[in-house]
Amino acid sequence: MIAWSKLCSSFRGLAKRPLEFLKYPGESLDLATRTYASLTHGIHVFHCPDEVGIVAKLSECIASRGGNIHVADVFVPENKNVFYCRSEFFFDPLKWPLVQMDEDFLNLAKKFAAMRSTVRVPLLDPKCKIAVLASKQDHCLVDLLHGWQDGRLPVDIACVIGNHDRGSNTHVIRFLERHGIAYHFLQTTREDKREEEIMELVQGTDFLVLARYIQILSGKFLQGYGKDIINIHHGLLPSFKGGSPSKQAFKAGVKLIGATSHFVTEQLDAGPIIEQMVERVSHRDNLHSFVHKSENLEKQCLLKAIRPPSFRAAEFSR
Repeated sequence: MIAWSKLCSSFRGLAKRPLEFLKYPGESLDLATRTYASLTHGIHVFHCPDEVGIVAKLSECIASRGGNIHVADVFVPENKNVFYCRSEFFFDPLKWPLVQMDEDFLNLAKKFAAMRSTVRVPLLDPKCKIAVLASKQDHCLVDLLHGWQDGRLPVDIACVIGNHDRGSNTHVIRFLERHGIAYHFLQTTREDKREEEIMELVQGTDFLVLARYIQILSGKFLQGYGKDIINIHHGLLPSFKGGSPSKQAFKAGVKLIGATSHFVTEQLDAGPIIEQMVERVSHRDNLHSFVHKSENLEKQCLLKAIRPPSFRAAEFSR
């Protein structure tokens, strides 16, 4: 009875507190004077040789400018002298201008001989510019375009490149025309992948998205482009690489099927994994239902991989 009385008293005290108390954690550096809405969100990715004190110095760097760490993910692989960290923080851009922020993180990178130190402020930085490559199947492309249209994918789409002639009266072409996005049809053959033309079209983009583009990009193209390329594989990598993964999975009698978004490397379907999604299957499923379930997973998995900050989160695992 005494315990219940104390609990009721605590609830009464909570009820008397202002609604600001219930705000999301990290909403303010100083609840008395600041609100979450007046602060700006930043993301910092750090990769360096491991040593004692990195987290302390990183925290000090942000806090010394009045910033507040909201989320910090740290990973030190076993038996490897490597440190990875991805931090999300809130700050006042009037107190910590971007030029000063870049300088502070650069000094931190020099101190720890970092292999990678990148900072992104989504609200203030320009949107990433992407190009999308697609083949005949357009479920991933359509979902990506709708995600862009309704604001779930805050990027600028420079163009869509396809090796399949969609025709002028199709849903995709009408959508692209309505929104002023160019569609380039480049028919490919085994002898000619049209990579030189693709390279010209994607100049100035920040990264590429392969929305079920059924062509293998050459090592020469990957090196020439020199930036991230994200692919969606309709299978749960590292299993069932290559073509027809749904058919491979069905024949293997798996109980889980999935989709994998990953960075493209010269080794087929072996790049760093960004996102994976799975769904349970059973003996009641046939190959058609495998494919149908896989397509739903592919759409979701690709959008999650390229939607900031998820895409930047992938850098943490690279």
